[in-house]
Amino acid sequence: MENQQLSLSTPAPAVPAVPLAPLPATEESPFGTPAPSAAATVRKRIGSALAALVALLAKFWAAIKGALILLPKAKLLTTTGTALISVVAYSLFFGWTFAVGFVVLLFVHEMGHVVQLRREGVKASAPMFIPFLGAVVMMREMPDDALAEARVGLAGPIFGTAGAAVCLAIADALNSDLLRALAYVGFFLNLINLVPLVPFDGGRAMAAMAPWMWFLGLGGMVALLALSGNTFLLIFIVLGGMETWRRWKLRGTRSLEQAAYYRVSPRNRALVGAVYLGLIVLLVLGMLDSQVLSSGGHSFRI
Repeated sequence: MENQQLSLSTPAPAVPAVPLAPLPATEESPFGTPAPSAAATVRKRIGSALAALVALLAKFWAAIKGALILLPKAKLLTTTGTALISVVAYSLFFGWTFAVGFVVLLFVHEMGHVVQLRREGVKASAPMFIPFLGAVVMMREMPDDALAEARVGLAGPIFGTAGAAVCLAIADALNSDLLRALAYVGFFLNLINLVPLVPFDGGRAMAAMAPWMWFLGLGGMVALLALSGNTFLLIFIVLGGMETWRRWKLRGTRSLEQAAYYRVSPRNRALVGAVYLGLIVLLVLGMLDSQVLSSGGHSFRI
C-alpha cells in the first residue's frame, strides 16, 4: 500500500492490524480482463445502429437510383401494359385480330392528342387504354387558352380519321372485310368523339367556338339515353354534366383570367368551326364507304 513500504533486508515492525476500505467491485470477462463500462457499451450500440442505418440508406438509394433510371420507361410500360390488357378484353368478344387492329386505331387517335400537347407545351400522361371505354391522355395542366385546348381536342379525331382512312385503303387493296370493319368502327368512334360535350374532343373544340354548345351536347346525350335505353351513356352524362357545370360557373365569375382564357378571335372561331364540321362530313362519308354488308354470302354486322 502507499503508506506501507516493505523491505526485504530488515524485518518489518509490528503494526496493529487496521481494516482497509474495500476496493470497488469490477466485472471480469471469462478471460480475466475487465468488462467494458456501461458508457462504452452504449457507444458501441449507437455505433452499430448508425452502421445499420447507413447500410439501409445505401440500399434505399440503390433502389431509388434504379427507379430513376427506369422512370423514362414508365410511360412506355403504362401504355404497353394497358394496351395488352385491352387486346385481351376485346378479343374475348371480337377475336384477337380485330382486337389488335382496334387498339392500334385507338392508339393513333391518342397520339394526335400527344403530338399537339407537346406542341402546346402542356404536360400530360402517357396514353392509357381502358377496356370498353377506349383510351385517354390526362392533361396535368390546362392549355394557355381555349384555342389551344380546341387544337388539342381536334388533333385526336384528325389523326384518328387519317388512321381509319389508311385502314380502309388497305382493306380495298386486299379486299379484306375485317379491315373494312375496323375502318368503319374507327370512323364511327371518331365521329362520336365530336359530340359537343366535355370530356369528348368535340366539347374541347366548343370551348373555343361556342361554349353554350355544351348544353346542347348534354341534352343530346340525355335524349340518346331515353331513345336507346343504354345505361352505359350515364357515365358520359354524369361526367359531362359535372364538367359543364364547373366550367360554366367559372365563366360566370367574369374574372380576368377566365375572360382571357375564352377570348378567341372571330377568325379563329371560324377556323375551329370549319375543321369541326369538315371532320364530321369526312367521318360520315368514311362510314358510308366502309360499310360491310355481306362477304361471300354471309352477312357481317358491326
